[in-house]
Amino acid sequence: MRSDCALIVFAKAPVPGYAKTRLAAALGDEGAALLAERLLESTIDKAVGAAIGPVTLCCDPDATHAAFARLVSLHPIELAVQGAGDLGLRMHRALERVLRTHRRAVLIGTDTPGIDADFLRDAAHALDDHDAVFGPAVDGGYTLVGVSHRAPPQLFAGIDWSTPRVMEQTRAALTRLRLTHVELRTLADVDEPADLVHVPSGWLGSSPDAEAKINDHSPRRPL
Repeated sequence: MRSDCALIVFAKAPVPGYAKTRLAAALGDEGAALLAERLLESTIDKAVGAAIGPVTLCCDPDATHAAFARLVSLHPIELAVQGAGDLGLRMHRALERVLRTHRRAVLIGTDTPGIDADFLRDAAHALDDHDAVFGPAVDGGYTLVGVSHRAPPQLFAGIDWSTPRVMEQTRAALTRLRLTHVELRTLADVDEPADLVHVPSGWLGSSPDAEAKINDHSPRRPL
């Protein structure tokens, strides 16, 4: 393990009506929360398996949920709390915290099934000779951010979070700050019902009713 690179995982507590709420139209509140927990477990498995450095699970709204406690009992990870503020402020604060003791830091969420151990290792390696690394998302955001030595607050300020402009605005900030960066391959997040096509087979169960709802929200292919 290369201990100079810290890995942070941002996650909401998998509570019905709180986690993955935009998926409730297809899965219901309980189903959306169950998927959120499955995504969380899978992400932590990959984060630990990547072996790029110590893993911190950064929780919202707090670290008391049983799912977080279970993961700590299964894996050598630490828990932290995201705290107040918009996404940019919370990410900046988390990165700055670990950069006090580590030269490099990588941060991901739990919404991207396509992130695997190799993807995380590629991100860590990119920081050997670049200031930052990003994993662009299909929806215009990003699935991963990593920084070396410092996390300038301007990199996370003035961003229209949860819009298709996130990565575009971030590239502009990188240029203004004169930071070198690498972009990894583009991956899909699972945020909306149409995104459920990216969820691995078997994760959603075999309920015909749930499958029908998912199909109703999936993008139609042209005839």
